[in-house]
Amino acid sequence: MANFDWTLPRARRGALAVWRRNVLVWRRLLGPAILMNFGEPLIYLLGFGLGLGVFVGQVADLPYLAFLASGIVASSAMTTATFEGMYSVFTRMVPQRTYEAILATPLEIDDILAGEMLWCATKGLMSGVAILLVGAGLGVVGGMSALWAIPVVFLIGLTFGGMAMIMTALADNYDFFSYYFVLLVTPMMMLCGVFFPIDGLPGWLQDVVQILPLTHAVALVRPLVVGAPVDAAGLHLSVLIGYASTSYYLAVVLVRRRLVV
Repeated sequence: MANFDWTLPRARRGALAVWRRNVLVWRRLLGPAILMNFGEPLIYLLGFGLGLGVFVGQVADLPYLAFLASGIVASSAMTTATFEGMYSVFTRMVPQRTYEAILATPLEIDDILAGEMLWCATKGLMSGVAILLVGAGLGVVGGMSALWAIPVVFLIGLTFGGMAMIMTALADNYDFFSYYFVLLVTPMMMLCGVFFPIDGLPGWLQDVVQILPLTHAVALVRPLVVGAPVDAAGLHLSVLIGYASTSYYLAVVLVRRRLVV
């Protein structure tokens, strides 16, 4: 297609410089960030897990608090990486024109987007680990197997960070992101197994949600957190890796077209 550079992105160390730049900026907001990472999941788990859990009892052979906490680990990584990949990346790319300044250095668009994707995954990891710690404090973490959830949460951040950056590359303003949240993020939160098992959905809807990445993220994270066997781990990992790599590539192609004239 005209005006699109479909060359495969190059993996270079410059991405780490972009990631480090974001870390240095984020350190100024360390206090509010820690409060948000720990305070919000604690409210969710106490409100829904303990409050609603009294009426729900067990779900999928788990106490509802454990079921909910393990699902929120995955969904929180999704929402945190999505916010970072859209609102923060758009701010750096358009109003602040940070990318134009970076491109005046030896770094390239491939480096910028790889660094941004790593930062999205890092932010998602912070959020997921915070919820793991809260869940451990509430006694719903099922042993050392929960540590294996940490690299999975990082992969979830990569997946949704890349998808969000595609929307950023297409956006003219912040309002554009409402479509993505309403049409994709919120339905995934409601339907992909975070709050209730997907086997309670109609058959056709179960088939639909199997296409969505959050379904596979929850299917990996939940058993690791509660200490249960993981079924079809290869399939779930392949889906997340496929989404992450494809979305990164498409985001790079779209941003190349947007920034290089």
